[in-house]
Amino acid sequence: MPQTVCSGTMFTTPSGFSPHLACAEPRGEEEEAPQEGPGPGACLADGPPITSASLDTLIQNLVPTADYYPEAKVRKFGPKILQLLTEWTETFPSDFRDEKMVGHLKDIIHRIAPCDEAYWKTLNQMLQKLSQRLALISQGEESVVKVSLNASSISAKLVAFKTKPPPIQKDILSICNDPYTLAQQLTHVELEHLSHIGPEEFVQAFVQKDPLDGTQQPCFSDQKKKTSNLEAYVRWFNRLCYLVATEICMPAKKKQRALVIEFFIDVARECFNIGNFNSLMAIISGMNMTPVSRLKKTWGKVKTAKFFILEHQMDPTGNFYNYRTALRGAAHRSQTANSNREKIVIPFFSLLIKDIYFLNEGCANRLPNGHVNFEKFMELARQVGEFMTWKQVECPFEEDQAILHYLHTAPIFSEDGLYLASYESESPENQVEKDRWKALRSNVLAKT
Repeated sequence: MPQTVCSGTMFTTPSGFSPHLACAEPRGEEEEAPQEGPGPGACLADGPPITSASLDTLIQNLVPTADYYPEAKVRKFGPKILQLLTEWTETFPSDFRDEKMVGHLKDIIHRIAPCDEAYWKTLNQMLQKLSQRLALISQGEESVVKVSLNASSISAKLVAFKTKPPPIQKDILSICNDPYTLAQQLTHVELEHLSHIGPEEFVQAFVQKDPLDGTQQPCFSDQKKKTSNLEAYVRWFNRLCYLVATEICMPAKKKQRALVIEFFIDVARECFNIGNFNSLMAIISGMNMTPVSRLKKTWGKVKTAKFFILEHQMDPTGNFYNYRTALRGAAHRSQTANSNREKIVIPFFSLLIKDIYFLNEGCANRLPNGHVNFEKFMELARQVGEFMTWKQVECPFEEDQAILHYLHTAPIFSEDGLYLASYESESPENQVEKDRWKALRSNVLAKT
């Protein structure tokens, strides 16, 4: 076969070494490397790792031609395609919700399978697993919609009240008075949400227009259908914040409110011990909401030392330095764990999203020479890949359906409802609060 190699200027390696030199036959000093497309000498796997290349060149080196094969034998090339398809369908199953994509997949399968009879069995198993994953994705989306509708409909009813709302028949302490049990059930909810989030949702959430690409990419708002699980998880965080605040502001007696605060402090501490940082931050955020934090007489009855320790762990100072240190510790524990209990790592999700967003926005997709920015995409893959590992952990705790039902459906107040309940619990202290209390009461009376 002709000894045609790609131009050394088309690739970049860590040492500046051109990968085709590892396979090319020796030449004289005056002989120049041809500038045509890739040939059998461009054995990328035989050279050092490539750090950048133009997208066209990367594709060109993967596509066989009449006189060029990325692998010399079809039996070597086939398994690599099979591995690619398997990893693609396992990692990005949502890509194949489109019938057109399924058609392309089946077309490739029919081209590969005749190469080896053993491929047929593997490929059929791959299609069956893909079908199962797509069914699970649909089920997850349906459950998300149901929970969202239930919560919002009940919440809407609670906004309309004249004075301090009447006590809800059930509160969190009547459902569960053990902090460790509630932390376990919160972990169930977190892992359930995580299980439905695929890596493609991170891609869709932050897709941007490539200035070197003529096609206009859709923006975040156009991707809601493809990021529904990710958005549902953010809504769960917000719901937990408001649920905590609601449970604290609801009791009429100061002593009872203080008990609820101390209970949630203990729940937050257990979440930290488990490695459930998302619920931990939601609980702390709920207790730091102004309608709760302004209850000075209530907080005066609370033993706050444990709360201050937790706040310190989640302090945003230094780009959440303390939290990131704790997260690394939990991640290390997970890597060396012998049980699912020790493998649990549930990151503070909003911060994870923020990190990925700024990495995506702060680094160009392509280098000035037009090459794909491998370093950026490798770091994105590392962060998303780490998350994918964490989300696959099976929750080791037994489910308590009564507690889970309460977490998903318990009535929660809107922001105005929380302020009004707070003012009814402890009277306004200044003119601004008095004016707001008066306005809120008038607004509620107008709706009734």
